Amino acid sequence: MKDTFLGYRRANGRVGVRNHVIIMPLDDLSQAAVNAVANNVRDCLPIVHPYGRLQFGADLDLHFRTLIGAGSNPNVAAVIVIGIEKVWTDRVVEGIAKTGKPVAGFGIEQHGDLETIRQASLKAKEFVQYASSLQREECPLTDLWVSCKCGESDTTSGAASCPTVGNAFDKLWAKGLTLLFGETTELTGGENLVAARCETPEVRAKFQYFFDRYAKVVDDHKVNDLCDSQPTKGNIEGGLTTIEEKAMGNIQKIGKKCTVCGCLDKAESPTHPGLWFMDSSSAAAEMITLAAAAGFVVHFFPTGQGNIIGNPILPVIKLSANPRTVRTMNEHIDLDVSGILRREMNLDQAGDKLLDVMMATINGRLTNAEALKHQEFVMTRLYESA
Repeated sequence: MKDTFLGYRRANGRVGVRNHVIIMPLDDLSQAAVNAVANNVRDCLPIVHPYGRLQFGADLDLHFRTLIGAGSNPNVAAVIVIGIEKVWTDRVVEGIAKTGKPVAGFGIEQHGDLETIRQASLKAKEFVQYASSLQREECPLTDLWVSCKCGESDTTSGAASCPTVGNAFDKLWAKGLTLLFGETTELTGGENLVAARCETPEVRAKFQYFFDRYAKVVDDHKVNDLCDSQPTKGNIEGGLTTIEEKAMGNIQKIGKKCTVCGCLDKAESPTHPGLWFMDSSSAAAEMITLAAAAGFVVHFFPTGQGNIIGNPILPVIKLSANPRTVRTMNEHIDLDVSGILRREMNLDQAGDKLLDVMMATINGRLTNAEALKHQEFVMTRLYESA
């Protein structure tokens, strides 16, 4: 693994591995206009979602944090924001503008769809031409931010694909990179192991706070059995019978050497290199969207039974050790590590292969999810709208 890669250096110093111009709706009502602009101008990436009306409190704060974070991600060169109301639209624009990248906002009220689409399309054309002039430059590997999450886990996940990510994380952590894991619910029964990996009592206390907050939500809703949710039907089919078994495999992703340097709330960004925990949903699209909003630029995704997840901003590298999944869902799997189970490769070799795939990806090669246009952008909601 080289100590440098070719990336896009942004005005705020962060480095991206993609160069997207995104068209983002503030709210659910603006999706049609966003899609129309993306249809009018080539190489524009529409990022649609169904939320943004009558949210309040912490849920509204998270909504803004996610949109601003997504637009601020280093993989994004420029942003168009379209909303029904100008005030909230401007709030997102102003947040993204702090990065120094080109961003413009358009409100539909008092203009209508057609005029908004016309104006936004002209600006999008300008942004696409700007982005097309940018060049990759050699950057130190320490500028790279890498996140991870697993999905559709089975017994092969905990035995091989999750440990492969852990091996790669140990190597990246030793080089001083910024790393992320999460999935609060899927640590149940193994939360003490993560707590023991926290670097300070303060970090440990914050991790425990996030875990206890999740447990309280379950208790407040009087849910005594999370079966079918944790573990899922797919997990059970794959041989995982309890959430504790699932947690033991999940925790393998943070390796053997990494220590947890800090804890983040949903869509918050880290402040320095190291391994960070983010309180997040275990739903694949939600957690990866939060990682993108936090500023991460490439993602490791081990899967057992098979998962088709992608993200419009964050390239998702999928690996599996399940021979059946590799055979039946080969177009979705970027790395086959089933050789670990056949003793054809060891864990260290598998970790190196994953890092090889990562290097190819961050230098420009599309992942399978990108090639297949998997662009799942799913916002996390805390409670219902007013």
